Amino acid sequence: MNWNKGIRQFHRWTSIVFTLTVIVTFVALAQEEPLVWVSYLPLPPLFLLLFSGLYLFALPYVARWRAGRSAAAS
Repeated sequence: MNWNKGIRQFHRWTSIVFTLTVIVTFVALAQEEPLVWVSYLPLPPLFLLLFSGLYLFALPYVARWRAGRSAAAS
């Protein structure tokens, strides 16, 4: 599997995990005695989404930069 396809797939699955943790957090905090530590559950997937999303965002710019650099070298 291609490295970029793997990152994209990881980003998709992490977004599903993030959505589920947000739903669990809303349900847990709506209880009469909410568990406050549950509000931190969405943070790890959110950070993973941040890094994979920044990588995916930069891909087209890096590809364009590399193509321009290789054209200038020849």
